[in-house]
Amino acid sequence: MAAEQKPRNIVIIGGGIIGSTTAYFMSHHEQFDRERDRITLLEATKIAGGASGKAGGLLALWAYPSCLVPLSYRLHKELSDIHNGPERWGYRAVHCGQLDMYGLLPKSAKSNNPAHSASIPLQKRSGKAKSVPHATPRVPKDLDWVHADGIQAYDPMGDPSTTAQVHPYQFTTAMAQLAEERGVRIVYGSATKITQSETDGAVTAVTYIPKGTTEEQHLAADTVVLTAGPWTRTIWPRAPISALRAHSVTIQPTRPVSAYALFTSISLPASPKTRGSGSAKTATPEIYARPNNEVYACGEGDTLIPLPTATDLVQVDEARCQEIVEQVGLISEELRDGEVTARQACYLPNVSGGGGGGPMVGETGVKGLVMGAGHTCWGIQNAPGTGKCLSELVWEGEMKSARLGSLDPGKYM
Repeated sequence: MAAEQKPRNIVIIGGGIIGSTTAYFMSHHEQFDRERDRITLLEATKIAGGASGKAGGLLALWAYPSCLVPLSYRLHKELSDIHNGPERWGYRAVHCGQLDMYGLLPKSAKSNNPAHSASIPLQKRSGKAKSVPHATPRVPKDLDWVHADGIQAYDPMGDPSTTAQVHPYQFTTAMAQLAEERGVRIVYGSATKITQSETDGAVTAVTYIPKGTTEEQHLAADTVVLTAGPWTRTIWPRAPISALRAHSVTIQPTRPVSAYALFTSISLPASPKTRGSGSAKTATPEIYARPNNEVYACGEGDTLIPLPTATDLVQVDEARCQEIVEQVGLISEELRDGEVTARQACYLPNVSGGGGGGPMVGETGVKGLVMGAGHTCWGIQNAPGTGKCLSELVWEGEMKSARLGSLDPGKYM
């Protein structure tokens, strides 16, 4: 006779895409019994309040790390098939390419000099991806929403068999809702401390301040899953995670545009100050066409403003958002003349040390504490694989769906 399963008390810290997707897989695991076990998703402000609600949503088989990408990419398709992803969170296959252009279209009268010296590339394309040979420089016929006279080159990076997209906010909130329907309890409050046993160091509780109050409360826990993105270090200081601020905009174009994700290099028109000086500048916004007549565009990152204490305190630099608007408006009339529907900023979590650049997925060396954090700009892509593997680790004692030894948090901490 099999031994009776002891009740489990699991707390997931962080209601972004990693935490919400982990809650989904935890609650859909065959060993979870909602009458016996408790899973709590603890979120400081709101589900998908940070980068998970403001990212681009690109999915790609050529993303990194290679140990996690294939599983996660497949799971995105499976989740979409099960839960009507095309309607619920905008899942669809897309084309992807590198587009080099001259910025020829006239800018608006409000334009400023679109160059910031403190910009930092988001590093979405790995060295391997950049070195992949391209089949043809010809521009696809249906990529008709960029100014033809300004095109220098187009290099395919992916097609609908290798590249897809989701709307990150819709996907994240759907995962949280589907987890909640299976019995996950969502609690709003800021985690301040993970309490450990004095005898063996195992986790025993999570201390948090409920949203809108000032008095600390405690959530009993035998397992804590730390998925707090760039805020991971505020809860577990030894985690080597830094934060990179990224700005983005959404635009409703003047007409529906074809499904392309574009990595651009735009030669900017010379200003009176730079004309003839040989210091012509380029901009590299990423541009993702979405369903429902929306286009997302993001610029390079910066570290000018330190990470705030919560997602609702993130400062948006309007000038940086305006630069993105003007940059994409130099190559597309549909975007230049469209309506800007959002100007926003978020922080991406980057891992230092360890030799791999993250993310960190797995056990931490502290009994009952596991981690899924530091996913850089590929958090949307790699969330399902992370959630699936962490669920296996918690319920079955090992990660079975992918070999993630290179992401072992012990290599970083």
